[in-house]
Amino acid sequence: ACTGIENIDEAITLLEQNNWDLVAAINGVIPQENGILQSEYGVETLHGPAYGPSSHSAAASSAPSSSSAFRHVVPSRQIVERQPRMLDFRVEYRDRNVDVVLEDSSSVGEIKHILENELQIPASKMLLKGWKTGDVDDSTVLKSLHLPKNNSLYVLTPDLPPPSSSHSGALQESLNQNFMLIVTHREVQREYNLNFSGSSTIQEVKRNVYDLTSIPVRHQLWEGWPSSATDDSMTLAVSGLTFPCHRLTVGRRSSPVQTREQSEEQCTDVHMVSDSDGDDFEDATEFGVDDGEMFGVASSALRKSPMMPENAENEGDALLQFTAEFSSRYGDCHPVYFIGSLEAAFQEAFYGKARDRKLLAIYLHHDESVLTNVFCSQMLCAESIVSYLSQNFITWAWDMTKEANRARFLTMCTRHFGSVVAQTIRTQKTDQFPLFLIIMGKRSSNEVLNVIQGNTTVDELMMRLMAAMEIFSAQQQEDIKDEDEREARENVKREQDEAYRISLEADRAKREAQEREMAEQFRLEQIRKEQEEEREAIRLSLEQSLPPEPKEESTESVSKLRIRTPSGEFFERRFLASSKLQVVFDFVASKGYPWEEYKLLGTFPRRDVTQLDPNKSLLEVKLYPQETLFLEAKE
Repeated sequence: ACTGIENIDEAITLLEQNNWDLVAAINGVIPQENGILQSEYGVETLHGPAYGPSSHSAAASSAPSSSSAFRHVVPSRQIVERQPRMLDFRVEYRDRNVDVVLEDSSSVGEIKHILENELQIPASKMLLKGWKTGDVDDSTVLKSLHLPKNNSLYVLTPDLPPPSSSHSGALQESLNQNFMLIVTHREVQREYNLNFSGSSTIQEVKRNVYDLTSIPVRHQLWEGWPSSATDDSMTLAVSGLTFPCHRLTVGRRSSPVQTREQSEEQCTDVHMVSDSDGDDFEDATEFGVDDGEMFGVASSALRKSPMMPENAENEGDALLQFTAEFSSRYGDCHPVYFIGSLEAAFQEAFYGKARDRKLLAIYLHHDESVLTNVFCSQMLCAESIVSYLSQNFITWAWDMTKEANRARFLTMCTRHFGSVVAQTIRTQKTDQFPLFLIIMGKRSSNEVLNVIQGNTTVDELMMRLMAAMEIFSAQQQEDIKDEDEREARENVKREQDEAYRISLEADRAKREAQEREMAEQFRLEQIRKEQEEEREAIRLSLEQSLPPEPKEESTESVSKLRIRTPSGEFFERRFLASSKLQVVFDFVASKGYPWEEYKLLGTFPRRDVTQLDPNKSLLEVKLYPQETLFLEAKE
């Protein structure tokens, strides 16, 4: 806030190069006419020209000890060259621990490559867990995760068979178990029952307790952790907690007593904090003190634009500006505001399926209220509140600072909730804002379950949200039951209609199939008749074209042929020995056995007469003076 540095990497670099001395780091980047040097005796203010190498040497020579009187200060933020930052990782896999040291410019994939060589496990089979920011991919650069110097990770290999060791199996089982932590808040004598998976880290537990107790992690004083829980990055499964239930106690760490010398130190140009009141400086935001106020700047001066434009024609555009301005003031960890009109928010929350319906939370903002900054930064942006709202509520917001926007919302409120609710909001004083309205949709109307004022705590806000959720859940279960019964009736009717339709389709298909079958039979019968008629015509034609049968007493050479049919019948006929073989074929065809379908076989020797030249005479093919032949159908 006082240096204007927003890049966390640059800030960490400055702190590291000044041995994590906050005063020295700030002194290196702010204008030196207002600069500060911290000596071992207190805080001194330097007035004069910009602090450079020459002035540094002069100051050092005048000090009692050139090595200890003043700490080295980086002269200018523009000449800082960032040295590579080394990160230490302790990776746990089954019964092994592997230490990995890498620069923060390395990627997650490089860690896996080192582990592949150490553990003899393919990198593609590894799942690297334990990141405080959630799961990451192999291309993620370590610097972008803003990790501490020492980190603890663990490897899972679900695609590989488990080892025979019972220890590894027990570890995997512990990671999948849920631990019940009973946390007692010492100052208020209140217990919280918290469920965490075995893969959760101790740091995640402490952050969740911060949301419940408003005690920052750095000020939490714990009792009950096992002696093996030495690192906040350890998972609960390996920390030694009692399963399934473990008791812990947390309280606020008391600040050290301020010394007289430190209390007498004054700084007129820049607000500085001595070692004794460092905790108060860190806790300033916990008591609603804005960053601008901490450095002598009124918070209202930092707000350059209103939360919402006055007389905005489109509610969606107004909500877009509201969300952007809210993020710029209070950070990106805030409820997801619904972008659209209030009617659209009703439609989204109340008019879907019963299982998908949610409560509607309306946040009414007011910039002139003294409670707004504390409520937004400490309550509305708490991770537990943001998570609970995102899971169970549709959150819609409106700015009541401008009179025109206030009147517009009261008109919408009267239309949707009635004049009583509108009058309740109208009578709220400025210092009672911001307001949080919890709305539940019913069959015929919308009911306001709760109106939460800004003078509340995280615990109270969460309890009231949960109380509203209990009422809504009971109503939702009734709606789900009614909707299921209605859907069951509709399903039965649909099934009956579908069965009737299928029956009609089956009858029609059966009828059409019968009609097609009859048509096909008729067609085949017609073809068969035509073929028979055609064959009969050919047979008659051949029969008429045959030469007359010679008589037995004929003087010419006569061949007598006896032909056996496939059915066992015989027929005989005399032919002139000089007649061509084709005449025999025609005779056989005239009896209904065309030579295209039947072959005429001789007996001794067995031969296929239909393969002989039909233009040769019977005498030439040795069918004289008599021969017995038989007909056989061709394949």
